[in-house]
Amino acid sequence: MTAGDRVRTVIAGGGTGGHLTPALALAEALVERGHPPGALRFVGARRGVEAALVPAAGFRIELVGVRGLRRDGGPVAWLANLGAVAAGLVATARVWAWLRRWRPRVVVGTGGYAAAAAVLAARVRRVPVVVHEQNAAPGLVNRLAVRLGARAAVAFAGTPLAGAVHTGNPVRAPVRDLVRPPHPPYPPLVAVVGGSLGSARLNEVALGLAQRWSGRTDRRLRLVAGARYVEACRARLAAAPLGGLEVTVSGFEAHMEDLYRDAAVMVCRAGALTVAELCVAGVPAVLVPWPGAAGDHQRANAAAMADAGAAVVLDDEACAPDTLGELLDALLADPGRLARMAAAGRGLARPDAAARLAELVEEAGGGS
Repeated sequence: MTAGDRVRTVIAGGGTGGHLTPALALAEALVERGHPPGALRFVGARRGVEAALVPAAGFRIELVGVRGLRRDGGPVAWLANLGAVAAGLVATARVWAWLRRWRPRVVVGTGGYAAAAAVLAARVRRVPVVVHEQNAAPGLVNRLAVRLGARAAVAFAGTPLAGAVHTGNPVRAPVRDLVRPPHPPYPPLVAVVGGSLGSARLNEVALGLAQRWSGRTDRRLRLVAGARYVEACRARLAAAPLGGLEVTVSGFEAHMEDLYRDAAVMVCRAGALTVAELCVAGVPAVLVPWPGAAGDHQRANAAAMADAGAAVVLDDEACAPDTLGELLDALLADPGRLARMAAAGRGLARPDAAARLAELVEEAGGGS
């Protein structure tokens, strides 16, 4: 390893886009501030989206074998969780060895099980740690990390982590720099997005919505279904008479900035990354919090948007084609309200979040 490639900052996190995108945005901000890409090293999970997306972004990554805990009861879940804990301990030992070799000045955790292993290994080695909490309700790993001496950055003001710095949620440059047209394209586009992994529930509702709107030419529907659901959704739509309604389906959207630019309204879960991007882009939204989120944190995220007037919240159990259709009909018929929602979202946005988090990371690492 040459001096230029010496690892000075380790960024650990991923599993889903919600944890990985802030990590990539941070890395890009550090490079903009003069850090060589070779001085940054990612740690992620073998099964996570980071295994492919981090190298594609031009950064090196080391992968560990971690998996999530099951929240249901019963002996099968207990056995699975014992295996997950064992895998986590092995991963922590592996990261500890990497840190011993790399001797970084700071380790940053952005969430996910790989981040837990890296944060624990760093504290054992007495390496300074910064954790970034994307949600309004902090997760267990970040709460423990702060108790172990980590510095915390938070996306939402008032997040209960001691000594936390409010940076906002980092988003990548294509979304951060997006400028929506004064008037969205006609017919207005409604985009239903279930997150990086997709949502069976939102897919089912979107397919029902397509049937409800069959024959209409005064709106368009776009469904980002998730890779594991996309073919089944396409088959359902191919067998359904939709008249003149324009419907498109994809498994994954690599350029969300294009969708944010064109959508009149987004229908999506209330993950932290989604909320941050909606605010920065200024996109009106109907948020359907996922009830299975740890600590019900998506409901807290959605409430922050709704309280500001940037979104409408629809409970998961109430989300049905007719209910959602009536809500969307009312929103699309009121351009003034959509404009006010967009402005309210931009009022919550922190487009400088990546730079603020990078500044905190440099400070923790002694100006690394």
